[in-house]
Amino acid sequence: MAPTDRKQASDFPPEVLELYDGYVHNALSRRDFLCSAAKYAVGGITALAMLESLQPNFAWADQVAATDVRIKIESVTYLSPNGSGEMRGYLAQPAKVKAKAKLPGVVVIHENRGLNPYIEDVTRRLAVEGYRAFAPDALTPLGGYPGDEDKGRELFAKLDATKRTEDLVAAAEHLKSLKGTGKVGAIGFCFGGGVCNLLASRLPWLAAAVPFYGSGVTDDEAKKIKARLLLHFAATDERINAAWPAYEAALKTNKIKYEAYTYPSTQHGFHNDTTPRYDEAAATLAWTRTLAFFKKHLR
Repeated sequence: MAPTDRKQASDFPPEVLELYDGYVHNALSRRDFLCSAAKYAVGGITALAMLESLQPNFAWADQVAATDVRIKIESVTYLSPNGSGEMRGYLAQPAKVKAKAKLPGVVVIHENRGLNPYIEDVTRRLAVEGYRAFAPDALTPLGGYPGDEDKGRELFAKLDATKRTEDLVAAAEHLKSLKGTGKVGAIGFCFGGGVCNLLASRLPWLAAAVPFYGSGVTDDEAKKIKARLLLHFAATDERINAAWPAYEAALKTNKIKYEAYTYPSTQHGFHNDTTPRYDEAAATLAWTRTLAFFKKHLR
């Protein structure tokens, strides 16, 4: 359940939410956001106050505690020979596994600021459901997620994009290589959603991919997809939704099996329960669909 004292998307002017989306995706600087949002500041609520209210509160994301006895977690190092060399990630899996049992695996891809507590919590949520879940940190070459979202986005922009892609492909391959791992799927959010689509194109053995509000791939890349796709979209998300018709056409042309859902009255990031853009009803429904999808295609 969402904390009763948290703000919701409806507490902000739609224009401010659009500006914030630009800010978190590096289309606007902090100064640009504050200057543009100032015109919507009313009732003593300043642009700075709105920005601070829209920032994540990671205490809200702790749905499954790191100390939960049902799971075990560890920091893992893996190799990315075509990327940055040595990378780190967060592995969560059931604490008790039957001998010779094959655990289905899910690689969890973060947003454009590194492996933050929200993504770690999503990884633990999957472990509780019986999956071996692995979340790589693309910021490893720059010291890892810095504990600050603004700093994380700043560092993320400095990564070599080609190496970053190879690092995340290597994460999925590492998960697949772990002894006792069965079928492997992928889930990702925003930037990570786009990576899910890319992994589906790059990895013919990937069984299922669930991108949340993620960018699609090119027509040529779509031809190579073998995984089943479950795509989640926010209703108010112009940047991502504008590209969906072309991607959907490519999926249909190439007879790729997919399901796609758009959630009414939601904002980009509606699954992220650390910010006011979180929509509990939509996030719960999307998660229920995701678990059913993984159960069908990974078990």
